[in-house]
Amino acid sequence: MIQRVGVVGCGLMGSGIAQASAVAGCDVVVSDVEEALLARGRAAIERSLARLVEKGKLDPAAPAAALGRLRFTTALEELSRSDLIIEAVTEDLELKTRVWTTLDRACPAEVLFASNTSSLSIMAMARVTGRPDRFLGLHFFNPVPLMPLVEVVRTVATSPATIASALEFAGRLGKQPILAKDSAGFIVNLLLIPYLLDAVRAVERGVATVADIDAGMQLGCGHPMGPLTLLDFVGLDTSLKVGEILYEEFREPRYAPPPLLRRMVLAGWFGKKSGKGFYDYSVDPPVVTPL
Repeated sequence: MIQRVGVVGCGLMGSGIAQASAVAGCDVVVSDVEEALLARGRAAIERSLARLVEKGKLDPAAPAAALGRLRFTTALEELSRSDLIIEAVTEDLELKTRVWTTLDRACPAEVLFASNTSSLSIMAMARVTGRPDRFLGLHFFNPVPLMPLVEVVRTVATSPATIASALEFAGRLGKQPILAKDSAGFIVNLLLIPYLLDAVRAVERGVATVADIDAGMQLGCGHPMGPLTLLDFVGLDTSLKVGEILYEEFREPRYAPPPLLRRMVLAGWFGKKSGKGFYDYSVDPPVVTPL
């Protein structure tokens, strides 16, 4: 059974994975390149735990217990005693393979490796290690402590024992695992990204306003939020990158990011995290950004 978890990256996804693992009773070591990033990640975890207590979703004693099971380090090699290491760094294959090459040298052969990538090839990462049978994808969704889904992604080389361990671990975190093959976008992004990109194309063509496109999909299809709001929450830069990866894999026009999305990312408008995307978050409630 997986008890000791290593997490590489203490950003939005990494801190969320670390929090969920610690709340589930695992001992967690989180690594990042700077102490400031680790401090920011720990503060985010503390805020998240406090909000869950306030909403009655977590026992008041749980935050202290979870924080007691968390340790933070800038030394990647300190994750070597983990049963499972989950990587949650930027969606850059070269960066991820450097991380895995370092960890493969530092870790005993029995340690399981998992990437939280949302679209990159798991096999492309596994091949730089000596353990492709113990390498898989574990794609969590944002915000990790609240979203119930995790995609468990197997390559042609992932062993049944590795998949079984991952499924058990996901269940212990209170997640619903779904199995996917190692194909760009897996299940969710393969279907979601074309929908989001079509919404941007509708804005480009002047089909309707940003607000009306969002309202149409919320009220007409029962979606909890419209596609352009969702893009702002996912991150326009992230969506652009995933679209590029999917287009590179399949060469289908529906995966090609539209020019408007590229221009907004070039302007530094990444969505809610940067304060501006299809909506301007400098005011409350947010207003539509003039385009």
